[in-house]
Amino acid sequence: MEEIVFLDRATIPAQIRVRRPDFPHRWAEYDLTEPADRFERLKDATIVISNKAVLDADLLARLPKLKFVAIAATGTNNVDLAWCRENKLPISNVRGYATRSVPEHVIAMMFALRRNLMGYHDDITRGVWQEKKQFCFFSHPIGDIEGSTLGILGKGGLGEATANIGKSLGMNVLFAEHKGATACRDGYTPFEEVLQQTDVLSLHCPLTETTQNLIGTKELKLMKPTALLINAGRGGLVDEQALVEALKNGDIGGAGMDVFTQEPADESNPLIKNADLPNLLLTPHVAWGSDSAIQTLADQLIDNIEAFYRGEPVNLV
Repeated sequence: MEEIVFLDRATIPAQIRVRRPDFPHRWAEYDLTEPADRFERLKDATIVISNKAVLDADLLARLPKLKFVAIAATGTNNVDLAWCRENKLPISNVRGYATRSVPEHVIAMMFALRRNLMGYHDDITRGVWQEKKQFCFFSHPIGDIEGSTLGILGKGGLGEATANIGKSLGMNVLFAEHKGATACRDGYTPFEEVLQQTDVLSLHCPLTETTQNLIGTKELKLMKPTALLINAGRGGLVDEQALVEALKNGDIGGAGMDVFTQEPADESNPLIKNADLPNLLLTPHVAWGSDSAIQTLADQLIDNIEAFYRGEPVNLV
């Protein structure tokens, strides 16, 4: 009988049903698991489910009964992949569950920033509109989306889905070639040209050694002073301090950030410390999380476990 342990069930909202696998097993789940508790909870596990709980080499080497790692997310940064490959421990992740949710969140941020919705809301709550006694009170610039250029870094499922919505809104879409590439592939535009031409830049690439701080001071200065930067990918793609300085200096027009270098972000984070900037919109890593997307994730998670049990593993990392 399989022993299944879900280390961080609270990463999936309580209203989302996580069905049990259709084979004999014992199931244990914990809302969250502190590093000191991981071994005790996993010592008899044959299958582990983790979203963000770290599974490093030291821990995995102490779990000889473990047969399978099921990641309740797409990102696998929390698992020592090299150790798993060397020791032939299979890992599956979930994919394609947020191809509506993330792009819609990106587009929502784009509209909110371009039309200064937060600024106008604040004007009303602070009584500015009422004081001016004007029928229509234009205290912030309002830009159009149609006819503008959307630059996208990352041409995977999320990048493509965001591009499709952008095109349906009448935007010109550019996919950026890799930073520093010596040649440009068909369907792509050189990285620096995309930065210079776009009115909205949306990030959808993975976080790796080569994409760490992909957008920093140099890149921000290449962008239009009216351009928007939206990151619903990974926090480490953007140098957060450089972004704050660019917003304050007027190097770019605004930014929407759903992800942070450390999550949850605390008061030491430059974005959190400057959350009152009128051209900065922050959300707590929820772009992926529409109810339908999370239910798809939960269903695929169990599908992955059942496929492994049948000897037909899918979505292997």
